[in-house]
Amino acid sequence: MLRRFLNHSASPLGQPVEDFSLPSTGGGTFQLASARGRKLVLYFYPKDNTPGCTAEGADFRDRYDAFRAAGCELLGVSRDSIRSHENFKAKMGFPFTLLSDREELLCNRFGVIKLKNMYGKQVRGIERSTFVIDENGVLVREWRGVKVPGHAEEVLRFVQAR
Repeated sequence: MLRRFLNHSASPLGQPVEDFSLPSTGGGTFQLASARGRKLVLYFYPKDNTPGCTAEGADFRDRYDAFRAAGCELLGVSRDSIRSHENFKAKMGFPFTLLSDREELLCNRFGVIKLKNMYGKQVRGIERSTFVIDENGVLVREWRGVKVPGHAEEVLRFVQAR
């Protein structure tokens, strides 16, 4: 199913993204193949209920209807458990699905696991990153090292223009 890739995207821009499946909020499993025919935004974030991740999720939530109108589905991905995701989603009123990547398989595939400095110590964590996959399953855009302010709007403009 998923293979491990280190610090690079398995699917270069303009190439199909290999199918994957991950546990999702709502008690199901999301499979990429099921999203064919729709644009898909995968946004990777470090941790549920942290200030930056809460702000980023809220920005995507507030633009959700516009993403849907553009024929696009949103998915948030982190290493948190489904239980944590369910609580975060309910607290924030997210209308989109969150995926749990506890084993870092998708994170490694997209090369978002990085060494980060936190309080003077180096820790492994998710580098805030966003990817757009088109209706045919092709990776068409990526943002790495994302800064939250204005990001969701930039992604929305990209999706609307396609």
